[in-house]
Amino acid sequence: MRPVNPATGEQIDAYEQADEDDVEAALARASDAFESWRQRPMREREQLLLNAADVLRDRKAEYAELMTREMGKPISQATAEIEKCIWGCEHYAQHASAYLADDHYPSPAGSTVKTAYDPLGVVLAVMPWNFPFWQVFRFAAPYLTAGNVGVLKHASNVPGCALAIADVFREAGYPEGVFQSVLAPSSLVDDIIADERVEAATLTGSGPAGRAVASTAGEHLKKTVLELGGSDPFVVLEDADVEHAAERGAWARNQNGGQSCIAAKRFVVHDAVYDEFVDQLVEEVEALTVGDPMDESTDVGPQARQRFLEELHEQVTASVEAGATVLTGGEPLDRDGAYYPPTVLADVPANCPADSEELFGPVATVYRVDDEAEALEVANDTRFGLGASVWTADRERGERLAGQIDAGCVYVNQLVKSDPRVPFGGVGDSGYGRELSAIGIQEFVNRKTVWIE
Repeated sequence: MRPVNPATGEQIDAYEQADEDDVEAALARASDAFESWRQRPMREREQLLLNAADVLRDRKAEYAELMTREMGKPISQATAEIEKCIWGCEHYAQHASAYLADDHYPSPAGSTVKTAYDPLGVVLAVMPWNFPFWQVFRFAAPYLTAGNVGVLKHASNVPGCALAIADVFREAGYPEGVFQSVLAPSSLVDDIIADERVEAATLTGSGPAGRAVASTAGEHLKKTVLELGGSDPFVVLEDADVEHAAERGAWARNQNGGQSCIAAKRFVVHDAVYDEFVDQLVEEVEALTVGDPMDESTDVGPQARQRFLEELHEQVTASVEAGATVLTGGEPLDRDGAYYPPTVLADVPANCPADSEELFGPVATVYRVDDEAEALEVANDTRFGLGASVWTADRERGERLAGQIDAGCVYVNQLVKSDPRVPFGGVGDSGYGRELSAIGIQEFVNRKTVWIE
């Protein structure tokens, strides 16, 4: 593995790829570790998670810089990502005991009936490059604390992050084998899932990758949680605070270089405020600073790989050829690195790539609608169903519309985000299952009914 700094095109380092023997050894260690790890008192597992938070805090700058070098995330956003991982660890260290406490039920006199939450065993995590620390910690913090053990197969362009995360758990005092990063190729994922020592799998990534994992896991009757792509609508109604919505919308589309499943991608705007909103959105987008991701003042860095930029530009070009109008951006920047400018497309024809596909980069599409009913129709006109947001001065109206949008999470007057306190996940082609909160930690447990007479 030879990761390349997307801001410069220079190779960062070289890592040896894991082979079948390495995977076998990792699974053996994981299986052995589970037998003792599952018996560790919950309070001890929670304390180790607090230790992990301390390691992250102590090495925050180092890990943020590693992220920025490997996938181009602006350093201020990389620092914020580490801080979010700390929050996630501290959240589960505080609440895991309550989330997994036995549930008791009415029962005949003299008997006790309850549900106990037992860990499943070895869980495989196939994780993406766009949030290389947070995606892993929102898997590892709850599932390890529940008593499972984890094997991470991270994206091939962030091997340094993968190994650094393993170091976090090792330095925190976790026993050998409880968390491992295996730099295995994607070609070995099916074999890992099929292995009898692996009990479950979670994936955050593309639709094709999710289908492949679900197919193999289904064949072997193993539990999965999938968080896949998104094409989130950002609905602006006629009574919205246009200036605020445009400012938030520009950030919701372009944070992390637009490389986020829950980024605002389709701006669905009421005709009464369309022109004002679009003008304001373009102004906000053009004010974003594109540049060196190591610079604290940078808002938008490079795309994570040159080929990702090329694929994005092919989608934009095809959409323009079909009739879309470029309001700003639309061409790769003439500079070293995989830089694509924040872009806004209007007059987007039905079924062109910008309309029907996920644009995984800093490209916003805007749609004009005549009324609330049409706004809902356009918002739901997608095979995805991850997140959505509604912008209106009437909170009750926003809540009512939220109930009619087909998505795993809908935010009113707020950009879509993941939060350790609330469940996160999608419907449709955006996957199934939930991460985070009590529901997330309970995804990979055996909900065991215990009847004591």
